[in-house]
Amino acid sequence: MKAIRNNIPNAITSLNLLFGSLACTVALGSTCLAGTYRAAFALIALSAVADFFDGLVARLLHAVSGIGKELDSLADLVSFGLAPAFVLYAQMDRHDVQSNDGWSLLALLLPIFGALRLARFNIDTNQSTTFTGLPIPANAIFWIGFIDWYANHDCPVWVVILLIIVLSFLMVCNLRMFSLKMHNLKSLKQNWAQYLQIIATVAFVVLMGLPGLAAAITLYVLLSIIKREK
Repeated sequence: MKAIRNNIPNAITSLNLLFGSLACTVALGSTCLAGTYRAAFALIALSAVADFFDGLVARLLHAVSGIGKELDSLADLVSFGLAPAFVLYAQMDRHDVQSNDGWSLLALLLPIFGALRLARFNIDTNQSTTFTGLPIPANAIFWIGFIDWYANHDCPVWVVILLIIVLSFLMVCNLRMFSLKMHNLKSLKQNWAQYLQIIATVAFVVLMGLPGLAAAITLYVLLSIIKREK
């Protein structure tokens, strides 16, 4: 019975990995034409739900384990690193169909730097209330927003390449980024960035739709820089 209880969180984490793998399949199988890239987004969103609940269930059942932590990182790499990279690759390839110069392959930098980010996170014990570098789920959120805009607009390839480089760097840089977890909900002075981030994210999505997610992550990075300077 104890073995079953201890493996419930791992089963939920496996769902995260399954949804992420399906997102990769949808992204490459459909070449993201006719808006079907949003099916990949939906699967990434399901991965995020599983990613939230596996940790919650592990704490409730007192079933936190080293294996669970490693499995969670492997699942996150697929769901929030590889899956959005595949969607971006397909979109860049579609935009680049005439010149066919292969720039779309640079999208694969995202899972590479995402893996470095996760490996560092696993050996760092100081990332509970703050993060060092952009968390890989935030990377996925940014690309969901940007790709939804990019799929319907012309954008110079150098802009997309620049964004890939910037997001890759942010995942492995030493910038301390705040967590949305708030231990003292009444302390506005302590949690001003968290409150502003939540309100702004809702406003961006309401006003802009999915592209508002890219704006929200951009704000998150800027607020982290400002918060660090204070």
